[in-house]
Amino acid sequence: MNQKILGISFASVLAFTIIGAASCNKKEAAPAESQKTETAKSVSITNVSYDPTRELYANYNKLFAKHWKEKTGQDVEVTQSHGGSGKQALEVANGLEADVVTLALEYDVNAVQNAGLIEKGWVSEFPLDSSPYTSTIVFLVRKGNPKNILDWDDLIRKDVGVITPNPKTSGGACWNYLAAWAYGERKFGGDEEQVKEFIKQIYANVLVLDSGARGATNSFVQNKQGDVLLAWENEAFLSIADYPNDYEIVTPSLSILAQPSVAVVDEVVDRRGTRDVATEYLNYLYSEEAQRVAGENFYRPSNQKVLAEFKDTFNLEINLVTINDFGGWDAAHEKHFSNGGLFDQIYTKK
Repeated sequence: MNQKILGISFASVLAFTIIGAASCNKKEAAPAESQKTETAKSVSITNVSYDPTRELYANYNKLFAKHWKEKTGQDVEVTQSHGGSGKQALEVANGLEADVVTLALEYDVNAVQNAGLIEKGWVSEFPLDSSPYTSTIVFLVRKGNPKNILDWDDLIRKDVGVITPNPKTSGGACWNYLAAWAYGERKFGGDEEQVKEFIKQIYANVLVLDSGARGATNSFVQNKQGDVLLAWENEAFLSIADYPNDYEIVTPSLSILAQPSVAVVDEVVDRRGTRDVATEYLNYLYSEEAQRVAGENFYRPSNQKVLAEFKDTFNLEINLVTINDFGGWDAAHEKHFSNGGLFDQIYTKK
């Protein structure tokens, strides 16, 4: 394997006396609701996440439950929801109840904020722009790499079938697209028309455009479609772990630093009285114990000490661009993924 690879409301007689204070500081849960939750023997929260984090959070939730029990004496149950990141953000905005969101990119969390459910400034609430672990984009190919796929140039060959999800619904797909675009910009010296043609040729070879990253993995691994999967690094490693004799990873010459984002859903936790447990759930992701869980599930720990423990797993010298090279997520989404943007111009449905 190529290792070069990141309530209870107050009585109405009190309403007029507390409404002003409550509106001034939304992040303080209503005392009656908070007291009810914090004194209960158990508490439950919901984490709405994206496709490739299933295994990570299945393990982390057990670690966090032990931590929370030791810290508070209270049992905690975490319910998980998984899907394409963009689709998950839309579901939360439309009413899917989430105490926390752990999505594939900042833009998707902003969509929940724009729906009035998360307060502004969430990106600064936790360290490292509220990104507790990172990943990058790699190629997953058949064992022995029979099509000799080594870099982005190979994806435009007529004999290569590509599997990648839809950037209109999948955060991972957005990272895939932007990594390819960054390579094209370097290859063509920033000539946007040539880059657009290059990306168009890649997507002309896409056989299946699934709604999420896990669906794309299933199309490639289980349904045996295509010659190369554009994948989260962690998703590619999981496929290798499951099928060590069938697949291998190729690291392209240029990729992108993928930064999944986490946030507390303020409107929900204040209504449910779960702010303390929800906040600790995300804060504990930065602990050394949780960072090791991230590394063991093939996400790159943000803690540099823990990351160094996985130097034999990850290629720590990989050449990565960042979302800042695209002007940030708002600018990148408007240019590439908005209705009528470059992706819509480039991709023609088969």
